[in-house]
Amino acid sequence: MTSEHIIMSITILVYLAGMLWVGVLCSKQNKDTTDFYLGGRKLGPLVTAMSAEASDMSSWLLMGLPGLAYLTGVADAGWTAIGLAIGTYINWFLVAKRLRVYTHIAGNAITLPDFFHNRYRDKSRLLMLFSSLMIVLFFIPYTASGFAACGKLFSSLFGVDYTTAMVVSAIVIVGYTATGGFLAASTTDFIQSLVMSVALVLVLLFGVHTAGGWSVVMERAAQLPGYLGMFQTHQPETGTAVAYPALSMFSTIAWGLGYFGMPHILLRFMAIEDKEKLTLSRRIATIWVVISLAVGVTIGIVGMAMTKTGVLPVLQGASSETILVVIADLMSKNGWLLAIFAGLILAGILASTMSTADSQLLAASSSVSQNLLQGVFQVPINKKAEMLCARGTLIAIALLGMWIAKDPNSSIFGIVSFAWAGFGACFGPVVIMALFWKRSNRWGALAGMLVGGTMVFVWKYLVIPLGGFWNIYELLPAFVAACVAIVVVSLLTAPPEKEICVEFDKVCKECR
Repeated sequence: MTSEHIIMSITILVYLAGMLWVGVLCSKQNKDTTDFYLGGRKLGPLVTAMSAEASDMSSWLLMGLPGLAYLTGVADAGWTAIGLAIGTYINWFLVAKRLRVYTHIAGNAITLPDFFHNRYRDKSRLLMLFSSLMIVLFFIPYTASGFAACGKLFSSLFGVDYTTAMVVSAIVIVGYTATGGFLAASTTDFIQSLVMSVALVLVLLFGVHTAGGWSVVMERAAQLPGYLGMFQTHQPETGTAVAYPALSMFSTIAWGLGYFGMPHILLRFMAIEDKEKLTLSRRIATIWVVISLAVGVTIGIVGMAMTKTGVLPVLQGASSETILVVIADLMSKNGWLLAIFAGLILAGILASTMSTADSQLLAASSSVSQNLLQGVFQVPINKKAEMLCARGTLIAIALLGMWIAKDPNSSIFGIVSFAWAGFGACFGPVVIMALFWKRSNRWGALAGMLVGGTMVFVWKYLVIPLGGFWNIYELLPAFVAACVAIVVVSLLTAPPEKEICVEFDKVCKECR
């Protein structure tokens, strides 16, 4: 190992030790599962905003998005970024305050399955059962994508075994999350969002400088057919440009629909101390997301220019997702100061991974220990055993995630894309209808959840392979189908009870 690698390793180890220390500090504030899973609803506006977006972006921001832009150019990555930016703003504007108020009024719900159960007074507990199962089903592979990102990072940089690197990274994430719970996850997410921001800026500045300046970057990118167009995409296999149809554009923008159903993001809305401060949180979150996504796409373009000038090796397929790692390695060879900066970049990639994985582990753990065991199956557990069960479930889910992540050739972008569609279609329509349509009932919500989740699998594996017109991101048709199912089934079945309608009106009044 070179001296540069040693400096980077020390920087990363200091960062990881700091995250574990935060977990230990936050563990002292966890008196019960309400604290463990929702931080006692004590988050401030800045932490709420930055932890929500850090847990949202994950390794996809620093690896998946730049890698996609590196291979195919602006169009695919750009329209995805536009959809995410729009979705972020609308989610904060429409959902955040109303969800914070409704979850508090509806039995002080601390998880999304709790909210569905309380909102619709579902005595059958079917809503809690299926929503919990869906969370576990989609969060395990989502968490696995984070573990895979860590494995790829250290394997490509230091030449260590992928599985070993992935397992060690997972142990650190599980360590501070199982210790400090939601408060630790949110606090570390805030820190990690700052580290991610520093990493993006450092890579962009160094990359542009090394490539020969911004004019050279644009000149190199323009030489690739379709690379800089928003209505064309570059085909790296053939070196040609292919039209980017309007259908694909709208399909890609549909990524933004996923926000309405992301449990780990919605939990941040539920956890803020003062609902009136959500306006400030929305502004901070939206600005950070827009800038970060724009820089992420730009880094992919800069990376391709560096390859064309001979500074970087050619990256193909899934290896394109290591573009930031390759640039950081190059930076480390230019003196000890830049080696420290390179270590910060790698810590930023770790931060993006950890900030999502910790939140996902908590959400999946709460679905099993809080909702399935205690909510659905009514298993009597005292407070001490409840905390042990929560932590044990978290560890078990992490082990499953590590098993799925054992394949080093898996695509981070592909895994995240499917899980994002699953959550967006299962929960997004149900959340919107639950918050804004008084006539919706539990049968409609259940139908929407099942139709949305099923349609994601059907469209992904049976319809998309047909190609042509049917090659649409599975979230869009699944989301629409779920909305239709909720409306139709709600109207065909009995209206909600008076108690539910009174509670709905109370929420509307408080949100004015």
